[in-house]
Amino acid sequence: MISVTRVCRAAVALAVLFALPFAAQAATWEIDASHSSIEFSVRHLMISNVTGKFKDFAGTIDFDGKDASKATVEVTIQSASIDTGIEKRDEHLKNADFFDVAKHPTLTFKSTKVEPTGEKTAKITGDLTMHGVTKSVTLEAELLGTLNDPKLGSRAGFTGSTTVNRKDFGLTYNKVLEAGGVAVGEEVKVTLQIEATEKAAEPAKDAKGK
Repeated sequence: MISVTRVCRAAVALAVLFALPFAAQAATWEIDASHSSIEFSVRHLMISNVTGKFKDFAGTIDFDGKDASKATVEVTIQSASIDTGIEKRDEHLKNADFFDVAKHPTLTFKSTKVEPTGEKTAKITGDLTMHGVTKSVTLEAELLGTLNDPKLGSRAGFTGSTTVNRKDFGLTYNKVLEAGGVAVGEEVKVTLQIEATEKAAEPAKDAKGK
């Protein structure tokens, strides 16, 4: 029913891409899942949209401090964390008709390209692996703001969106309606709200490697 995320997950590179105001050195950034979301919507019965989200995900962004286009992103989503608010539907989505979480417990994204398109916008392209299938996807992302606080640390927030076709990833289940049409749409709209924090630097080691 949902071919979601591309997720997600890719987009975080934008946090680094625009974090330059307070990052002039190499750094790793982490998604703050407690202040982030990966949500989706898909057409139901060809007349309305059903929405859902993934509740368990993590990701990092590596940035060399000089060239934003060389930032790299890796994101992992736990497929069993899918939540549409209806337990019976969620169990169906987890079985072999859709995500088959027993065989494919995670969705992963690894960026391959970051293209700035404006002062606060960028296209982030990467390899999304879902349901055992890997496809290249592109996310349209926008910076919402940055923060450098002595207590909260360095943070960047952004939003992103994309549309994917679930059949591209082998999620082909459907039912034909007697009145015509199908029960579940093929295209899935994905929306990301991401807050990323700069990871603390590792303590310097002495000459003995301690």
